[in-house]
Amino acid sequence: MSKIVTNLRFSGAVVVISYINSKKTNVMKKVWIEDGCTACGLCEDLCPGVFEVNDLAEVKKDADLEANSDCIMESAESCPVEVIKYE
Repeated sequence: MSKIVTNLRFSGAVVVISYINSKKTNVMKKVWIEDGCTACGLCEDLCPGVFEVNDLAEVKKDADLEANSDCIMESAESCPVEVIKYE
């Protein structure tokens, strides 16, 4: 993680402006779908590189979880029955 700190002086007051370049430090390791999926297809619409819906939603075996972490989290948050989990 890099950090840039700049000090600016205005009328005797010191103003510190900090910028932290945040990199993803947590790598998504696992995605799964618990019992209760209704196969609505929302996860596949939001994240087609990871989810595939036939009779039920499934996680694709060759899915790049790290590259798709944002849409995986969006899918989990949007799932109407809250069965998409990740770590």
